[in-house]
Amino acid sequence: MNKQIITIVSLLTFSIGTTSLQAQSQPANSVSKYSYYDAFSPGFYSKNGTEIRSASGQPGAKYWQNKADYQLMAILDEKKNEVSGTEILTYTNNSPDKLSFLWMNVDQNLFKNDSRGELIVSVSGSRNGDKGQVFDGGHKIKFIKLISDQNGKFTERDLKFEIIDTRMQIFLPEELRPNGGKIKLKIDFSFISPNYGSDRMGVLETKNGKIFSVAQWYPRMCVYDDIKGWNSLPYLGAGEFYLEYGDFDVKITAPSNHIVVSSGELINSEQVYTAEQQKRWKLAAQSDKTVTIRSAEEVLKQDSRPAATGTLTWHFKIKNSRDVSWASSSSFVLDAAKINLPSGKKSLAISAYPSESAGQEAWGRSTEYTKSSIENYSKRWFEYPYPTAVNVATNAGGMEYPGIVFCDWKATGEDLWGVTDHEFGHTWFPMIVGSNERLFAWMDEGLNSFVNILSSYDFNNGEYKVNPRDMQRVGGFLTGTDLEPIMTAPDGMKEQNIGPLAYMKPSLGLKMLRDQVLGSERFDRALRIYVERWAFKHPTPDDFFRTIENVSGEDLNWFWRGWFVNNWKLDQGITKIKYLKNNPANGALVSIVNLEKMAMPVILEVKTKSGAVSRVKLPVEVWQRNIDWKFKLDTKEEIASITLDPDHVFPDVNPSNNVWENGKSELEKEPSLTAYVGKFSSKQIPIKITLTDEDGLLVGTPNNGQGALNFESAGKDKFVSVRAGVELQFNESKSEFTANMGGQSFLFTRN
Repeated sequence: MNKQIITIVSLLTFSIGTTSLQAQSQPANSVSKYSYYDAFSPGFYSKNGTEIRSASGQPGAKYWQNKADYQLMAILDEKKNEVSGTEILTYTNNSPDKLSFLWMNVDQNLFKNDSRGELIVSVSGSRNGDKGQVFDGGHKIKFIKLISDQNGKFTERDLKFEIIDTRMQIFLPEELRPNGGKIKLKIDFSFISPNYGSDRMGVLETKNGKIFSVAQWYPRMCVYDDIKGWNSLPYLGAGEFYLEYGDFDVKITAPSNHIVVSSGELINSEQVYTAEQQKRWKLAAQSDKTVTIRSAEEVLKQDSRPAATGTLTWHFKIKNSRDVSWASSSSFVLDAAKINLPSGKKSLAISAYPSESAGQEAWGRSTEYTKSSIENYSKRWFEYPYPTAVNVATNAGGMEYPGIVFCDWKATGEDLWGVTDHEFGHTWFPMIVGSNERLFAWMDEGLNSFVNILSSYDFNNGEYKVNPRDMQRVGGFLTGTDLEPIMTAPDGMKEQNIGPLAYMKPSLGLKMLRDQVLGSERFDRALRIYVERWAFKHPTPDDFFRTIENVSGEDLNWFWRGWFVNNWKLDQGITKIKYLKNNPANGALVSIVNLEKMAMPVILEVKTKSGAVSRVKLPVEVWQRNIDWKFKLDTKEEIASITLDPDHVFPDVNPSNNVWENGKSELEKEPSLTAYVGKFSSKQIPIKITLTDEDGLLVGTPNNGQGALNFESAGKDKFVSVRAGVELQFNESKSEFTANMGGQSFLFTRN
């Protein structure tokens, strides 16, 4: 802070009896919409840290979350497309609250004809829902029983429950005690699978049999947390899921000619694969190259299955997971390869697809893509926690679950790489970092889309690398008036806006934050710590924002406020330049302005008449208390052009004012200061001021020995000290001037 300016302004303030002076520049363009107070105002966080969630963005000392463990038994009826099953749920209440009822998700009810989700599908169609299929959709719950252990004897008792659209409320005979209370329920359920299930599950007909991709298939616990209590928003189709973590023990009975793949580890391989296939599995577990388990030629051979008739039961287990999904088909070609993890542990990449999808230009590279994606994200962010990673070719365009993903069976080449990398990227967001997808789609889709950008450079020496976005080209689109803010819940967005707001805008914003504000090292460190802190926990947006700020050491409220919370635009511009003493050899003063609501750092490229090129970077803080800004450019020759944001890394909606060109743009002529210099005094206040010409600046020095103020030309006979908020307006003869400050005016006359 400049002590001289503070001293002079304080003296003037004391002399004229005012309490404050507003030290800000006046806007160079009166139509500017920018308010530095709105952009940088304090109070971004509406709540202080607690013992549950620290102000630093990490879980607090008393953080808690509940747990849901599942034993699931399912039977697939291939002819009816029906899944029936029994669920044994063990629910642990780690909250400090007593619970007299439970809420569960019964997501298949989305496909009932009268569901809320079906009734809000536009007549023009939607990605959500079942595309108008006429069938008996929805979960059918036969009973819910409370399992009690009384002296080693287990008893079952029917419980009252009520189904409300895609939620089910279960009423408990006694309150479930807090801080570790447990309850065990038994649920009988069934449903008929839609052919197209909101692009997240379904049934695909292939020449060698149906492919069942099964998800949202069992009643799942709603999350009870410290933010909202029960999170029981209905499943309408756009908003995805928010689930508790727990351990899963799953048994799936399917036709014996089927192969079943699932989240987790297969426990009974010897019962469901042939002896030859078991040998191949062991080879794959040691191989970095893809090993074929069942080839396209073997699919129709009876000896590729251990039993020719009846059914087989497949047994899978997965720990500390928020969900489990599976797929089943007689048509599966299978291959696999070893995944090498940073700790030295191994996992297994598996691909299951029909013969129609085979080939090195298509799903023949799926396992290679899966292996690379998992290894890369494990190295960059957090180690992959599951024993297998299964990529299944289905009629879902792309959908993620713990340890298994469903991708488009028609995808090839770069498209297959992209969807595979994206869906497995979801392992980290939201499978490991368990955010609330139903409210904050950007916390999984946006973060995942961001890490996908980096992954594209890492895979196979950039075989499918994503070219940098021209942010000026997409800036108008991403901040268009028809878009909601990123923080809007997906069910509250226009469907066509979900892609830009959940995926594109947040990912490009994070890329901008990484590359242009924090730098890759600081940003990546902060993101790794965020993942480590919130692995298998439930963060909120504030937890993310606070972690990035605390780890990077930067106050980023201006960034979150402009890009995430609001839908603000960015428009920086160059207004003019001025050579000091009208001589390019003395350097130049460059004037820039912020015309829209958003603030961003400034990058300028300067080209001189000789062809020399240089860059100037200004921090975002130039906008912290200014609408416009002027800075000195040290150059020894005439400037040919200056370009704002030359690499198009910022979402400037009006690039037309980003270039100053010699001969086309404003070149301000500096007036001669000879007529303005001299000594002046005022009868209103006891100060005498001497004005001198120092390197093209009018410098005012008071008679009391205090420091001086620099004044710049601001028009005919007008000079301003931007930093002090003082304006001098001379009369025509230059015999006197009026000093305007703090809303008051004082006349000084030449001595």
